[in-house]
Amino acid sequence: MPDKIRLLLVDDHEIVRAGLRMLFLAEPDIAIVGEVNSGEAAIEAVRTLNPDVVIMDIAMPGMGGIEATRRIKEASPDTAVLALTMHEDEQYFFQMLNAGASGYVPKRAAADDLVSAIRVVSQGNVFLYPSLARLLVTDYVQREATGQTGDREPLTPREREVLTMIAEGKTNREIAEALVISIKTVDRHRENIMHKLNLHSRVELVKYAIEKGLITVG
Repeated sequence: MPDKIRLLLVDDHEIVRAGLRMLFLAEPDIAIVGEVNSGEAAIEAVRTLNPDVVIMDIAMPGMGGIEATRRIKEASPDTAVLALTMHEDEQYFFQMLNAGASGYVPKRAAADDLVSAIRVVSQGNVFLYPSLARLLVTDYVQREATGQTGDREPLTPREREVLTMIAEGKTNREIAEALVISIKTVDRHRENIMHKLNLHSRVELVKYAIEKGLITVG
C-alpha cells in the first residue's frame, strides 16, 4: 500500500478545521498529521511534522498565509502549499504562487475539487481551480485568435472540449459528468492543456502574472 499524503491544516477557525477533518477521514490516501491556527505556528509545525501538503488559509491574525507560505518554502522546498481561502481573487492567487504555493482553492469549492487539488500538488504539479483557470484560458484563446501562440503543440478535440468547459467555470466533477469520463481523466486533460499553454508550472504562472501586472517583482 502506498504511503499516505501527510497533511497539515492551517486555519484560525476551528469549525473550518473540523469540517476538513471530517472530509479527509473518508480519504484512504490522506492522513492529517497536524493542525494549527496561525502562520507562525504553521512554520514550526512544518519543521517538526514534515507534511507533504499544507492547506493554508490566507487571512489570519498575525502572520498571514502569504508570508507563512514564503517562509515555509524557503525552509522546506519539498513541502507543497495549497491555499484554501474565502478570497476568490486572481491577485491573491498569483501572490500565493509567487510566495511558493502550488494551488489555490476557494472555500466554496466542492469537496471533490479540494481532494483532487491535494493529490495534484502532492505530486509536484500546480492545481488551477476553474474560476482562476478561466483567466488563463481566456488569454490563450485571445492569443490563438491573433496567431500569437507560436509553434505550440495544438490541443486535441477532447482537450478543446475540456478547455471550453473550464472557461465556462465548470468544476472537475461537472466536466467529468458532461463528457462521461472520470475525474482523474479530467485532471489529466487539464494538466496537458496547461502544458500546451506553457503554463504548466508555478514559475510559468508567475511569469504570466508579472507580464499581466497582477503581481510585481521585488
